[in-house]
Amino acid sequence: MDEGWHEDQYLIMFSGDEIEAATNRYNCQKYLPGYEVVGLAGWDDLLVRDSTGETYSVPAVPLVQERVAKWSFPCTPDALQPDEKFTGKIKWYLTPIVFGGDPEASDNLAWLTHEQHGEAMTWWNEKFLDVKASQTTK
Repeated sequence: MDEGWHEDQYLIMFSGDEIEAATNRYNCQKYLPGYEVVGLAGWDDLLVRDSTGETYSVPAVPLVQERVAKWSFPCTPDALQPDEKFTGKIKWYLTPIVFGGDPEASDNLAWLTHEQHGEAMTWWNEKFLDVKASQTTK
């Protein structure tokens, strides 16, 4: 895993077996079949790759096809500027923005490990699917 700053954006880039582990951790095959997780951008977006090798960004919540947008890595991993205070941590909004969470409120912010981030993301994506399903049945 390579991570660090590129200009004003914090990037995390996975490679090799890390891609499969991240794809599984974020349940990508359930929410975005046909994609694999190759990184994170600015902590808010997953970076995913399709079977043709094209790269896209998608919000961590909701992790849905409608939010997938074309994206290109702005640099190579060796160009990232490491920052020890963020290494191994992911910024997380305890109540995601899509559910009304305030990105400016300090009490809505936590720093999670990659494993915790995967768990939180999965929980909120399940919640999103539940809400969406209940709205379509009305």
